[in-house]
Amino acid sequence: MSGFLIFLMVFFIAAANIIAVISYKKKRNLYFAAFTILLLAASFGGIGGAAALLVIHDPFAIFYGLQVAYFLLINSIIAFFIAILVTIIKKYNNRTA
Repeated sequence: MSGFLIFLMVFFIAAANIIAVISYKKKRNLYFAAFTILLLAASFGGIGGAAALLVIHDPFAIFYGLQVAYFLLINSIIAFFIAILVTIIKKYNNRTA
């Protein structure tokens, strides 16, 4: 049972990152990709909580969805910091060139 939920968590994290890469390729904006991961954190957290609730039949299974949302929130924060770092490096390179 726990193997299925761990697989589901890895699947949600990978899917959120793949969707963010696709959105980055369309908009060419790292901030939009980080925001996409942030939005997917809420939706995938809800879906994960509902799936765990259906599988486990325990009200505390909703915390699984919160854990998925937490991991995606941390992932979004990391992507946002990378976007800030890239912006700073680009501005520094444009200023010195």
